[in-house]
Parts: sequence; structure tokens; C-alpha cells
Amino acid sequence: MGTVEPLIRRGRKFTQVLDGARDIFLRDGFEAASVDEIARAAAVSKATLYSYFPDKRLLFMEVAKVECRRQAEATLELLDTDAPVAEVLTLAAERITAFTLSEFGQRIFRICLAEADRFPGLGREFYDSGPRLARERLVAFLESAVTRGELAIDDLELAADQFVQLCKAVLHDRLIFGLDDRPAPEAAARVVRGAVQMFMARYGAKAQAG
Repeated sequence: MGTVEPLIRRGRKFTQVLDGARDIFLRDGFEAASVDEIARAAAVSKATLYSYFPDKRLLFMEVAKVECRRQAEATLELLDTDAPVAEVLTLAAERITAFTLSEFGQRIFRICLAEADRFPGLGREFYDSGPRLARERLVAFLESAVTRGELAIDDLELAADQFVQLCKAVLHDRLIFGLDDRPAPEAAARVVRGAVQMFMARYGAKAQAG
């Protein structure tokens, strides 16, 4: 997908187009989203929209990348701290869980699956723009905690992946399979607490010393 990026032109109304497209894609999904509706929501002409994005897929990919990058950067800020590990992980877990439960997070996941055959690069673009960045920073944070003697981890990448999955326990599957429209806040808080407690029980230096 490295050849698509040069086709995207940035200009004065670039952000305006992205904001309008985001609203329509979230409402209608990728396939059903109308270029006319996107142009109307962005308050630009179709000619202006096409001057930035000659292909609807490029527009959707850019919307996904920008939103995922924004979500990842918000999480990365939490990991750039010397606060106690459990405290930082709790904040990170809350962000991860919130994104998993968000309308955007669910829409992106479903669209990536639905468009996998016709749009095979979308999933990789989505992952590289957000989850991969957050994973790399989480690995770096865990490594610093190991250096400080707060955690004892042999495989940092595996531990980071385990933590992310713990933050999605039950919640993600119940949404994907239509068992819940929106889990109650206390259900999300329960998952966050459990994720941090289990992670610290497995990798906390004090727990292993005991």
C-alpha cells in the first residue's frame, strides 16, 4: 500500500474533508457511504473532495489512520511517566477498553473484516497507524519498569500483547457477537481492574519475590 500515499493532496480543506468523511463512515460504513453525503457533511463540493481523495478507499484509509493515531497518541502520553506501574497500567487499560467499546473502534473492526477481500491493505494500515505504535510504547514502558525493578518479565512483547488482550476480555466478544449493544460502565471497570491485577500477579516483582 506504499503507492497510495502520494495520491493524497493536503490543503486548506483537508481536515474539513476528513471530519465530514468520519461522520458519514461511522454512520453508514464504508460500502454504503455516499460521496455526495460525505461532500455535504464536509461542506465542500464533490470536485474539492476528489481533488484531495480521488478514491473513496483512500479517504476511508486516511480517516482510519488519523483517528487511530489520535487514539494511540493519547495512550502513549499515559505511558511516558515514572508513576507506579499499576497506576500507569490502570490508566492505559481504561484507554484501551474505551477504544474497544467506542463506536469508532467497533466500526473499524467490522469494516476491516468486511472489506478484507476487496481492501486487503486496510487492516495493516489500521494496525500500523495505531495499535502497533501503542504496542511499541507499551513494550518500552514495561522494559523501563523492569529496569527499575518493579516488574520481572522475560518476554516483553508477549507481556505487552497479553496485557492488551486482558483489557478486552469478554467485552470485545460480546460486542462483536451482538450480545451487548454497550456494556455497562461497571463491566468495563471490572475488566480494567482484573487486567491490571492479573498482570501484576504474573509479572510484578514483589509477587514473584513472594
